[in-house]
Amino acid sequence: MSTAFDSIKAGLLEAIAHAERQPVKAKIHRPRPINVKALRAKVGMTQEQFAARFGFSTATLRHWERGDRAPHGPALVLLNVIEHNPAAVIEALNG
Repeated sequence: MSTAFDSIKAGLLEAIAHAERQPVKAKIHRPRPINVKALRAKVGMTQEQFAARFGFSTATLRHWERGDRAPHGPALVLLNVIEHNPAAVIEALNG
């Protein structure tokens, strides 16, 4: 039991250090910002097609394209993967 506790404690201490902007050993991945309108044009889809295919609401997609909002979290990660290999994402979602 103490091994599990020690592991959890170490993880929490590292999370606190990261939140306080102290150096940590963990590798942090930050997906790069995406020009959603350009990405949608690149894959050749309408807003409705893109939103339906990848699971976004059309309203959200419109906000991203207008610049009212920016994608973040899992949506930003998915958009980065779509930009890298849209066919693989489509295949995985059809899977």
